[in-house]
Amino acid sequence: MKRMTIAAAALTALAAATPGYTASAYPSKPVTLVVPSAPAGSTDIVARLIGEPLQAALGQPVVVDNKPGASGNIGTEAVARAAPDGYTLLLQYSGYHVGNPALFPQIRWKPSSFAPVALVMRAPHVIAVSGKLPVTSLTELIAYGKSNGKGLFYASSGNGSIQHIAGEMLARQTRVPMTHVPYKGAGPVITDLISGQVDMFITTPPSVIGHVQAGKIKALAYAGPKRHPSMPNVPTTAEAGLPGYEVESWFALFAPAGTPPAIVERLSQEVKKIVASETYKKKIEEQGAFAAYMGPQELGKFVDQELASWARVVKTSNIRAD
Repeated sequence: MKRMTIAAAALTALAAATPGYTASAYPSKPVTLVVPSAPAGSTDIVARLIGEPLQAALGQPVVVDNKPGASGNIGTEAVARAAPDGYTLLLQYSGYHVGNPALFPQIRWKPSSFAPVALVMRAPHVIAVSGKLPVTSLTELIAYGKSNGKGLFYASSGNGSIQHIAGEMLARQTRVPMTHVPYKGAGPVITDLISGQVDMFITTPPSVIGHVQAGKIKALAYAGPKRHPSMPNVPTTAEAGLPGYEVESWFALFAPAGTPPAIVERLSQEVKKIVASETYKKKIEEQGAFAAYMGPQELGKFVDQELASWARVVKTSNIRAD
């Protein structure tokens, strides 16, 4: 009994001496939310939609830190190497998290480098083209790509990103000659898409929907099973003549592996309240996506399934990072 008492006292002392060991002591300083892509892309947008109410819930500043480059691997690795204390988090999108391990076998992080916290958004992609392109439908785009002598130049937010994979899948299904043009994030892509430097961007709606509404970018098809309420005039890919072509991204919050479970749970529960709020749901729907939540265990299982699925897609399609 005496030994047990001493052991319990030691554990209590350890908890008191370790910053952030318990949820009640966390947070005591600002939290950094790393986005592994450039500003203005979908990941950046959803990070800021989550960051503001999370800051209010935690009572400490939540600072969004964009770390683009190397197809998301720079920012992702930075969080993987961060102290597992809950003060450095990752707002990640599926293309990087489950696509990169299959495309970049030498990357210096693994999905196991992270503790799943919460899923925050799901978003079928939209096939978007420059407003300067002389097409108004997916059928016209395919015909234009086959007849203009140079094919189509499609952008992505990086080699191996889901936009890269989506473009390769579209090229194979339509047999249109396509050239991949990688960028360091969605923000720079939008600038060149509007100016006509690239023809097409297959991406999640948040990064393009404002420009679609302004008439600077054309949305030709929504790569989901049904139309989205914020884009009622944009047909699904099946309706546009391309059945079977569906692409969806998801966005989730992760912490470095080894982060105390109490902190992971505290963060997950706060995010759950945010995702369930009508304010967040409305803002996400306005961006052409859907609010969605999974807790740590469910998200962990989902990530494992997605890793296996994307590994098969990459292998069977013979997709390689440029």
